[in-house]
Order: sequence, then structure tokens, then C-alpha cells
Amino acid sequence: MKKTLKTVAIAAATMITTGAFASVTKNMENPLFTPKSGEFYSKTGLGLMYKKSDHTVAMRAKGTAGDPEFPVYRATEDFGYGFTDRLTGYVSLGYTHNGDIDRKGMHRGRLGLNYRVFETLEDFVWDIYGEGYLSGVTPMKGSYNLQTGFKYDNFSNGRWGAVFGTRVGKKWSRLTTSLFLEYLQTFGNHNNEIDVTMIPTFTTVEKLAVDLKSTNETTVGVNAFYQADDRWSFGGGFRFVEHSDNGVKSVHTKLNTPAELYTAQMLLEKTHDMDDGWHEYIVSGVLANQITDAFQLALVGEYTFDFSHPNSQNGTDVKVELGVRANVRF
Repeated sequence: MKKTLKTVAIAAATMITTGAFASVTKNMENPLFTPKSGEFYSKTGLGLMYKKSDHTVAMRAKGTAGDPEFPVYRATEDFGYGFTDRLTGYVSLGYTHNGDIDRKGMHRGRLGLNYRVFETLEDFVWDIYGEGYLSGVTPMKGSYNLQTGFKYDNFSNGRWGAVFGTRVGKKWSRLTTSLFLEYLQTFGNHNNEIDVTMIPTFTTVEKLAVDLKSTNETTVGVNAFYQADDRWSFGGGFRFVEHSDNGVKSVHTKLNTPAELYTAQMLLEKTHDMDDGWHEYIVSGVLANQITDAFQLALVGEYTFDFSHPNSQNGTDVKVELGVRANVRF
């Protein structure tokens, strides 16, 4: 009996390895890609987005319900380093410029670590990861009008936060499949600048800073990826994202007149619960060509279906993005 248990334990131990996916992880578009120990990687993307705004209360008040927005320019950069075969450090950045609504800035900023808990000889993988959410690097900027509401100038919400996620996947001959789940928690603060010069009762201040509530975001997704031959590969994915409502707790800026205090209280009643959350259902695809062992080009695309709360400015009737991505290992 003891001999049998010892044999089973040895067999189980030998099933876990960090090299079982060695041939798959060379492909940087594979959803289970991680760099080897001492290896850097860079994934640089450029894209164009077409949007058509939906008909929420907020968009109707602004007079832009159903308006098209094109071209929306997008740029992304993912850069990482393999500290070991299991542990990867990375940064993920994104920038958007939307001239139609005069809004531009970083839409993504994350600094993270990914740990490969195990990888078996049966080609099954389990990763866990944690990220710092970097939207607090720049303040949220915009303006407020009593008739049309809030106008955003950038894509930052001004908050810091933390992301926790996990990913499982398996290789089936040339096919790779994966499933992931992540949770983002932001921490409320007053890192924002709101222009109130359009509100006549604010006579001694031009900009307000408000204390925002914390928010959360949950994402779940699946991916499938197929290695056709040594050069060509393609894949697709689906993810669901739930964004919670924003809310204002208090005005942080010191106000100096009764009219300013009264107006601020009126605005707090309207924005305490902004009812501006939204849900996204995102379908994505990629077609990649391995130019050299270390350099890869990919065509990428996404289409987003969404459902918005009444005061959301993030919902769309149409939202599609196409782009190219250059991937390098060194």
C-alpha cells in the first residue's frame, strides 16, 4: 500500500511542469502566452474605432443621441518580462483620441504580476494575476452644465484601484482554449477637475473637486485559438464586463457663498447615485502571421454589444474596432 501511494505521488509530481507549453507560448497571440525566464516581450497596437451613441437620457440631454463618432484613434502597448518561467511582470497601456466629442487621453493603465500556478503534461494551465489600476495617475477632467449635464474631457476616472484575476486553459493538439475571471475595485477620491464656469451661481470658483465613491467592475471571458501551421494562427474570444454606477459623496472644494453652497447641494442630490453603469458583451477575433521566430504581425477586431443605465455616456448602438498589432520577443 505504501509503495502504491508513493508511486501515485511521484506520478502526480511529474505531471506538473513549466515546460509543457514550450511550443505554444512562442505565439504571443495565444491567450496562454507567457515569456520564458529572462525574456522581454512587447505588443504594440494601432486601431480605428467606429461608434454610434445610444439613446440614454444623458445622450438625449446632450443632443448627441444616435450620432456617429469616427474616426476614433486607438493605441495600445503591452510590455512584459519573465522573472522566472512561472512569474511575469507586465504593464498594459492604452490611449484614445475621439475628435468628434473632443475627448482624449489614457483609457487603460495597469501594472501587474502573473504567476503560473501549474502547467501539466496533459497541457492544462492555471494562472493567477494581480494588477495595480493606474487611472489615478491623471485627474478626471470635464465640465458641468445644468442643461446638458457632464462633459468628459479625458478617459481617466481619477481613481487608483486593484485587479485580481485567474485564468485556466488547455491545449487540444493545435487548439488552445481558456477561461478567465477578474475583479476590479477602485478607491474613491477627489482626484478630479470639473469646470463649473457655465453655472452662473459659481462666482468665486471656476473648478470643483468632488469626493467620488468607490466602484467595481467584473469581467468573465473565454478564448479559443488555433495554430494552423508554423506561420499562421487565428482565434476568437467573448467577454462580459459589468461596470457599476458612479456616485458623488461630497464637494471637496471650499465654497464661499450661499448661492454656491445651495447649487452644490442641488448637484449632490442629482449625482449621489449617478445611475450610469453599463454592461458590455464583446466579441473579438485575431489573425496572426509569424514573420520570424521573434516577430509577429496580427490583424485584430472587436464588436461590442452593450446595455446602459439611463445616465450612462458609455453605451452605444454600434461599436466596432479594427487594428493591427506588432509583437516582438527579445
